[in-house]
Amino acid sequence: MMLRITRRGCGWMAALAVLAAAPAAAAKPAHAPAAHHDVRIRRDDWGVPHILARTDVDAAYGLGFAQAEDDMATLQLGVFTARGRLAELQGPSGVDSDYLVALQDVWGTVGRRYERDLDPQVRRILEAYAAGVNAYASRHPKDLAPGLLPVTGKDLAASFIYNGPTFYGLDGVFHRTMAPAAKKTAALDDKLPTGSNGLAVAPSRSADGATRLLVNSHQPYTGPLAWYEAVIQTGQGWHVAGGFFPGTPFMLHGHNAHLGWANTVNNPDLADVYELSINPADRDQYRLDGQWKTLAKRTVHIRVKRAGGGFDTVDREVLRSAHGPAVRTDHGVFAIRYAGMDEVRQPEQYYRLNKATNLAQWKAAMSLGLLPSINYVYADEKGNIGYVYNGRYPVRKEGVDWSGVVPGDRSDLIWTAQLPFEKMPQLWNPKSGFVFNSNNTPFQATDPADDLRPEAFSKTLGIQTNMTNRAYRVLETVGVQRSIDAKTFNDDKYDLAYSTRSDVAKGVQALLSVPPGQDADLAAAQALLKTWDRRTDVHSRATALVVLTLTKLQGGGPPLAALKSSMADLKTHFGRIDPEWGEVNRIRRGKVDLAIDGGPDTYRAVYGRPDPDGRLHALAGDTYVMFVEWDKQGRLSSRSVHQFGSATQDEASPHYADQTPLFVAMKTKPVWFTEGQLKGHVAKDYRPPE
Repeated sequence: MMLRITRRGCGWMAALAVLAAAPAAAAKPAHAPAAHHDVRIRRDDWGVPHILARTDVDAAYGLGFAQAEDDMATLQLGVFTARGRLAELQGPSGVDSDYLVALQDVWGTVGRRYERDLDPQVRRILEAYAAGVNAYASRHPKDLAPGLLPVTGKDLAASFIYNGPTFYGLDGVFHRTMAPAAKKTAALDDKLPTGSNGLAVAPSRSADGATRLLVNSHQPYTGPLAWYEAVIQTGQGWHVAGGFFPGTPFMLHGHNAHLGWANTVNNPDLADVYELSINPADRDQYRLDGQWKTLAKRTVHIRVKRAGGGFDTVDREVLRSAHGPAVRTDHGVFAIRYAGMDEVRQPEQYYRLNKATNLAQWKAAMSLGLLPSINYVYADEKGNIGYVYNGRYPVRKEGVDWSGVVPGDRSDLIWTAQLPFEKMPQLWNPKSGFVFNSNNTPFQATDPADDLRPEAFSKTLGIQTNMTNRAYRVLETVGVQRSIDAKTFNDDKYDLAYSTRSDVAKGVQALLSVPPGQDADLAAAQALLKTWDRRTDVHSRATALVVLTLTKLQGGGPPLAALKSSMADLKTHFGRIDPEWGEVNRIRRGKVDLAIDGGPDTYRAVYGRPDPDGRLHALAGDTYVMFVEWDKQGRLSSRSVHQFGSATQDEASPHYADQTPLFVAMKTKPVWFTEGQLKGHVAKDYRPPE
């Protein structure tokens, strides 16, 4: 049962009284906290940290300490990645990442802009968070890589600079530019498939007058982009609950006392590739407006860990033109200009979003225009809902084909301005009473009568036009439900079906259309496929063959070969082509090994890779799920679940996998957002650096 509160229950007087109180029944004298960071961490029954502090800076210190307690290994990985030193930890597999850090001039941007451009309060928060990480790490030096400490605020800023553009695929743009068009690089092949769902329902479409928000990002289960749950409350009005990434001091999506939002990845055209005309007499010169310009050139020395011990050095050329970073390939020299280039202020926008108390303030934070991409699905206590197809859209010259490689010899094609927030594709309070996104086109975000129109936006924005199965399923569930209550909203989230319009359903029909002839195996497979109800529940006997076959087809090749290969795999490992889906589809964590419903691109998204025993080991998809509700009187409640638990890397912790059974059962736990809710649920209470 969800706990309900009014905004009066969020008062700071009670919270600050708790902060001043001593932790209950300490077994031994507590270490005194650092004088300049007065903060308490209360771990609830699920191990989720609730950070309580007088100031926002103090809270950031506490969050850094708590995240380091739970996942120091991933924090360390993120720091070395942002520093362009990943190959020191991972060996040759980290070289490409380190090279991209250099190409994007991450540390040049930090050096030029961190002190000059970033709001001083935001810098203090970054630096306090880093101090919290250092406080924990210095007391637990085991397994720390040499040279890690001290972590600094600049490390965190560098991480935002490097990672922000990857959400719209900038790393893929670089890799495709550097490699021949027909080839995929290992870095791209190894990426886990992801997606996300965001859904908001207004009072007009609710059975009980409530406003509902689903926060449902799909991410890898582990690593720098895996979700971490926390609650922050300060005397300066920073009170949020939701998902954080390791090394990120700000709530990225979730809610505060007044409003909330969900993020999904979008894919507009936010990067341009320019082919440079190189001087035959001087390979370091390129033509621009009829004149030869000299490429800025340096060499980056990448230190690479050897498998047998020691280090090698890989040297890479780093070029820059008036357009942006440039690469010399065997098929030409190309420059890349992209959204988020030379920008250090992303953390400032997240901070403003966290502290917004109404729609006007939230829109003001969004209008800063600092985040390179990402969709926002919004809801608040007043019943407002909205959808923003957010991005730092370049204002490009009209009449030019920006979808491919652009001539690099014209300065009028080097854009400098970006589209203002108010002109971005966005939809507010439609008559239909709902908005959604599932990584699909923004032109299908609600009932068709209320949708945005493509002709209202310039083609130079490169707005995506695709649909996903998840988007079709929203239209087939929420889109036809005129009176949605809490149970219906919950059931819609855990939808297990493929639409008849989905690529998966079309793929199965294509397999069924092949005449089996005298092929008994093909006939048997087709007979099984005909029984499939397009659902991915654990008891389905056709889903394994469907998912395995269509997953193989993503890599190309003849459909029948993929089907027969999947049949052979199933017979080898399960003795039949029709094992129950739950026997094949597993979530594995330490000693936990459970069947799980769902599949690729279902609303209950699960993406797995085969283990040696032939079972699919879930590694990405549904991760941190949060349901947020404001009832008819504006009273807030929320519930959530994590695929593992709060101790994301500590196998010795009771919270290493304690939420996994709940996650598999498609159930949630309450979010204890206020002091009144948290009372009676504090399992551990301490002041870092205890």
